[in-house]
Order: sequence, then structure tokens, then C-alpha cells
Amino acid sequence: MAFILIVDDDAEVAQTIELSLTHAGYQVAIATNGYEALQMTRQQRPDLILLDIGMPEMNGIEVCRRLRAGPREASLPILFITARRGIESKIEGFDAGADDYMVKPFNMQELALRVRALLRRVSDNQGGTVPPRLVVGPLSLDCHTFEITVGGRTALLTPVEFELLYFLMSHAGKVFSSEELLREVWRYPPGTGSPESVRMHIKNLRAKIEQDPREPVYLKTNGRFGYTIRAGEPSKT
Repeated sequence: MAFILIVDDDAEVAQTIELSLTHAGYQVAIATNGYEALQMTRQQRPDLILLDIGMPEMNGIEVCRRLRAGPREASLPILFITARRGIESKIEGFDAGADDYMVKPFNMQELALRVRALLRRVSDNQGGTVPPRLVVGPLSLDCHTFEITVGGRTALLTPVEFELLYFLMSHAGKVFSSEELLREVWRYPPGTGSPESVRMHIKNLRAKIEQDPREPVYLKTNGRFGYTIRAGEPSKT
């Protein structure tokens, strides 16, 4: 039974989500602030965190950053649940290391689908095997440390950035739409998940691998069709 931690200072919202997820068969706990969330996470590592942004004392962005900095919590799937719908807030959330982002009020059925997809993705990753390093042209991806090296520069990827780049590098030259990436990388059912999330992760990846993200050389957009890595055939070492 998967263990999900809800972090929200709005008791009514937290309890509504808790009831829905409990009925879906999950074990659920609630933290009402960021400090409590960090303490609970380190005491009993959850399988997934639903994290509000607008909380007093320590907001969700800071909580996410601290979790991503810890070796045990760095790979935890984190889904932001927040009333903040502005593009700046979404960019800040994904920059902090969020896997997904949902704006309140949201449909509980869609939340359940996204939770299921995130948990299934983690399970799939644990059951599979990846090479120590994936190389596509000048791009060299360390599959153990989540570091990408290109042109003498090395950058650390978040777990979700690593999954996206690993998939695109493994299929170098092929073009994938946002909908295909949501399905193939993050296991979202059709119609679930936000193409905007894909755009945000693509933007963050370009900032890490491209010399000029406004004129990408490696992570290309193919018109209206989607995204591709254009740097030669992949090799696994």
C-alpha cells in the first residue's frame, strides 16, 4: 500500500484529499506546515508528496528544494497542489524540482489519476535497468548521478528532468509530442497531465544543456509536432 503525505495548511482541503485517497486504497498522512512535512518525511519516507505552495513560515517551494537536496528524498515524486496559477509560480515550482503541478480547485478524479501515474512511474523505474552512462553526440548523461555533461559543462538534473532527457536521448532523432511524452515518460493516461508541464521541463533542460537556450542546438522543437534530441545516435556505456 503506497504511503502519501499531504502538506497543506488548509485543513478542509487536506481532509478532502485525504478522504478521497483513503477510499482509493492509499495510506495517507497530513502535515500542516513545511517544518512538520520535513520531519515526517525523514521519519517515515512517503512514496509521494502532495505539496501546497502558499504556507506560512516555510512555503512549499522551500520544502521542495530542501527535499531535493537530501540524498534519501531527492527522488521522491512531488506534486504541487496550489491556488497559484500564474506562469511565474509554475516556473518557480518546476525549477525547485516538482514533478507535476495542479491548480486548486481541481477535479479529485484527475488528482487520483495523476497520483496513480506518478506512483507507477516510480515503480517502473525501480524495476528496470539503465546503463551507467548514455551518450548522444556531445551529450553525456550519467544515469547514476543524474548529471549531464556537454561542452565541458556539467549540470545536475532533477529526477523528472533526468527521466525526460533519458527518454529523448534513448530515442535520438525521433519527435515526440507533449501528449506522447506525458504518456511514455510519466505514464499519464490519455487526456491526463498538462502539456504546460512538459514545456516547463523542456525549458529547464535547455537552460542546463544549451549554450543559448533561445537558440537550442540539441533539444529541438519540431514545428508543431513536438520535441527531439538531434545529436547523433545514442550509445550506452
